[in-house]
Amino acid sequence: MCGRFVSTATPDQVVQRFQVDESRVGDHAPDYNVAPRERIYAVRDRSSGEGKRRFLDLLRWGLVPSWAEDPGVGDRMINARAESIVEKPAYRKAFGKRRCIVPADGFYEWQRREGRKQPTYVHRADGEMLAFAGLWEAWRNPLSEASDDPWLRSCVIVTTKANALVAPIHDRMPVVLGESAWSTWLDPENHDLDALRALLEPPPSEWFDTYPVSTLVNKPVHNGPELLEPVDVAVDDS
Repeated sequence: MCGRFVSTATPDQVVQRFQVDESRVGDHAPDYNVAPRERIYAVRDRSSGEGKRRFLDLLRWGLVPSWAEDPGVGDRMINARAESIVEKPAYRKAFGKRRCIVPADGFYEWQRREGRKQPTYVHRADGEMLAFAGLWEAWRNPLSEASDDPWLRSCVIVTTKANALVAPIHDRMPVVLGESAWSTWLDPENHDLDALRALLEPPPSEWFDTYPVSTLVNKPVHNGPELLEPVDVAVDDS
């Protein structure tokens, strides 16, 4: 799964990397310990009379389906398994037409070591941003006042089986899309579900590097660049 990740890029850096046409994001502080319920970067495409345009927005992490009674259900929907994405009612419609990319520097995963869980940082070996495959939804709050924005837009990160590098750490990992797949994944007019599912395979191991980090990352209250410093696996400073 993916329960925490790192997002330190500025909106301008995300705009440049993902060829975004329009940004709806102002200032966005670096986040070294992104947790569920936070508002995270999401890159989306939309179609209009002028053609397709790509834009950057902030969405709540934890997908709230349009039919949900309250937004609390999103706490259980931070990850969507690629293998069952078409069958799950919460994800089926979004997979068909509301796909997004979640940019990230890297993500944390926890490996069991001698009765304890050791956090490990997984990132691109070349330093580029990761492009997590995601889905998004819009939920209307029936209790909102007329003057309020009644819409809550949220997203989920798609996961797949781990590649050979990550498998010794955990059996799941986020789907990381290569640049050649971005347009195919984001296109809201692409309804070829078989072709889209083919993109949800484990990314190549050679894209990544990993190293152990401090158990400080276990608590979301800790959030700073020190979380990315490599540690000896024998050290426990939680």
